Amino acid sequence: MARAMFEPVFKEMFPFWNEITELDRDYICQHTLALTYRKGANIHNGNECSGVILVRSGSLRLYMMSDEGKDITLYRLHEGDMCMLSASCVLEAITFDVFIDAEEDSECYVVSGPAFAAISERNPSIKIFSLETALGRFSDVMWVMQQILFMSMDKRLAIFLSDEAARTGSDSVQLTHEQIAKYMGSAREVVSRMLKYFANEGLVEVSRKGVKLLDKKRLRDLTL
Repeated sequence: MARAMFEPVFKEMFPFWNEITELDRDYICQHTLALTYRKGANIHNGNECSGVILVRSGSLRLYMMSDEGKDITLYRLHEGDMCMLSASCVLEAITFDVFIDAEEDSECYVVSGPAFAAISERNPSIKIFSLETALGRFSDVMWVMQQILFMSMDKRLAIFLSDEAARTGSDSVQLTHEQIAKYMGSAREVVSRMLKYFANEGLVEVSRKGVKLLDKKRLRDLTL
């Protein structure tokens, strides 16, 4: 029953699926759980090996946290995305702590970290896939660091609003100022001031429902 449930998804997500044995396919499926996380739930806490997470619906946020409790969002996971950084036992080079929270009610498939690691030891294609997947996410992390360290706030906010609107296919970004600040690694007051400036310039309209993009072209021009 487990294989019938999980294999259609794994065939699509794992390029190595047809290269491994029937026994290994069964093993992965038998060590996978379908889990539902409520909004606000912590899914992965630090350097534990929670497993490989595949998002079926909802949204997750992956972040790092300082000793003082300040966090920086590294990236977000949405439907169809996968996280390898939650499986430190698969990628031993991951020696830093990352945290994952559910940003909204989310349904996920979670492959046991130790089980995935055991299969990868005898299947080089899985190890390569794991490294390539993690490397792709490190590119996202470097992009976040580049924005925080080297870009002005107006450019960073324009990039965030443009990317979020493109991702959702909407002219509105239905997030609070606090959520936007959290995703950008900034302070709510700073985001609020910049949104007010954008509104005065006719770029956006700010309301309790979120931020409506009025002039996407001028916003994109700010990102250049």
